[in-house]
Order: sequence, then structure tokens, then C-alpha cells
Amino acid sequence: MRVVVGEDEALLRRGLELVLQEAGMQVVRAAVDAGELEAAVRELRPDMVITDIRMPPDFADEGLAAACRIRAEYPGLPVVVLSQHVQRRYALELLGPRRPGGTRGQGTAAGGIGYLLKQRIADVDGFLSDLRNVAGGGTAIDPEVIAVMVARARISDEAVGALTPRQREVLALVAEGRSNAAIGERLFITEKAVVQHISRIYDALGLPVAPDAHRRVLAVLQYLSRENPAP
Repeated sequence: MRVVVGEDEALLRRGLELVLQEAGMQVVRAAVDAGELEAAVRELRPDMVITDIRMPPDFADEGLAAACRIRAEYPGLPVVVLSQHVQRRYALELLGPRRPGGTRGQGTAAGGIGYLLKQRIADVDGFLSDLRNVAGGGTAIDPEVIAVMVARARISDEAVGALTPRQREVLALVAEGRSNAAIGERLFITEKAVVQHISRIYDALGLPVAPDAHRRVLAVLQYLSRENPAP
């Protein structure tokens, strides 16, 4: 798999290259700013893009904006963004439905998206597993991001607060982008039990059944991110 990396910090950039190379991936370009990242994607047409959210010149969210533009130009291209801090809005900007024109912060309606904290790289096996999931068209959202969202919703939303502890575990794993089989393996329950939990969660939260895995993740994230949940 050919990968373009966007990271301005030399140490982390080199560490990423080594991790990817040892996993059998080819880093075809390591860009140090958003402009170079987008140019590299157009020139090299990689199989995946991995980029920091904050990049020069302003160190705000240039990497995220570049990721959204890349996904608008190449809708099927898997993209993983890395963040130093938990920011739930970043996940929604990246995953949310893309409006005509594909402008910044309007996300994508397709899969092949990841939003992970940089510290996740230390768990090399887990990090590589998430990359492979995204490369295969899946969605990967960092567990810490989801934990913050679920904890907030549990306090502010009666429906989430009324879920059982097991249902909240399942809800969090769905939001991370885990498949039913992966959820069952993680919680040591059958896949049939996972389906039953998800059905009850959807009923409790009033969520429609999503037609695919990516939209399932997006629906849950949008629900957990509501600013003024209904009582």
C-alpha cells in the first residue's frame, strides 16, 4: 500500500514512516505542510493519506481542511487524520455528508475515514489494525474521543442516560466504527446478542437503521454531538 504522510514534526514524521514501512507499506512522500500534502496526492495518487490536523503556517486545522479537500477531489481515497487533543467537532467535520463543491469542513458521505489521537500510534498493532480497517473502506474513530462524547451525552441526554452499562459499551464501539463481529469479540458476547443490543439502542434513541456501516457511525456521532438534546 502506497501512503502519503502529512506531518510537520520531524520526530513523529520519521516514526510514522518507520512504523508504516515495517508493516510493509510504502511511504511515497512525507509532506511538512498542507499545500505540499495536497500536491503530493495529486502527483502520486497514493492508496492512503495520513495527516496531522494542525499544520503550518497557522497550526490551526490546515491538515483537516486539506483532508476534506482531498476527499472531495478523490472520494474513494482512504484518509486518516491525527490529533493531539480530543475535539469531537473534527470527527464530525471529516465524516459529515459533503455538500456540493466539497468545500472545507463539509466531510464525506463515504467510508474510508479515520480520526485518531496521536498517542494511539504507541499501540502499534492497534494503530495498524485501524489503518487497515480504513484502507478497506471502514471507519475508525479514537476510543477516547467516543468516551468523551458518550460521557457528555449520558449527563445531558435522558435517552443515553437510561441505557444499560452494556448498551453504552455497545454504543461506544459502534461509534468507533467497529463491526458487529468485532464488538462481540471485544465484549465476549455473540454477534446475535450484539444485533439485539444495537436494535434496542436504536429504538431507545429514535435512530433509523443505517444502510451501511459508515452511515451507522455517522448517525451515532451526530446524535451524541447534539447541542440541545430533547428531554
